[in-house]
Amino acid sequence: MNMIFLLCIGAAIIVVVFVWITYNALVQLRNKVKEAFSTMDVYLKKRYDLIPNLVDVVKGYAKHETETLEQVTQMRAESQKAGLDTAINNEMKIGDALQSLLVVVEKYPDLKANTNFLDLQERLSKMEEEIAFSRRYYNGSVREYNNKCQMFPLNLVAGIFGFKEMPMYSVESDKERQVVDVKL
Repeated sequence: MNMIFLLCIGAAIIVVVFVWITYNALVQLRNKVKEAFSTMDVYLKKRYDLIPNLVDVVKGYAKHETETLEQVTQMRAESQKAGLDTAINNEMKIGDALQSLLVVVEKYPDLKANTNFLDLQERLSKMEEEIAFSRRYYNGSVREYNNKCQMFPLNLVAGIFGFKEMPMYSVESDKERQVVDVKL
């Protein structure tokens, strides 16, 4: 009788330690995903801060292209208000709007030679590289977290404590999948 009791106590301790370690690992991974999203969000905010300057420079040359300029500005405002759930979709819209803005630039050769525009374009290009890197980091963190949430027996602990899958960043827009040929 004592042996069975000790075995039950031992098994209970093993289960508690397993749940404890698994829960802490899932919390750590969830926080890593949040940190990765925050890193991407910082770069996106830097890009959003560049957009009004870029729009102002283009406005001086392209007064009748207000629809595209207003679209870029509107998308920027919407993206700044977005939370984790909608930020990825809004960010893709910003990319589409910026591509439209660069197409407008093609119509104005003087603008392509403007030093303010060239500087802003260079900064935006560097920012896009940083955003791409942060997207990869975010997706890697999400993959690691989602794997833990889905793999047996960790998925049992994840389900009990309400750990849910996180969304991956992916290109959903056909425009973003196409190669953009911008000649400046």
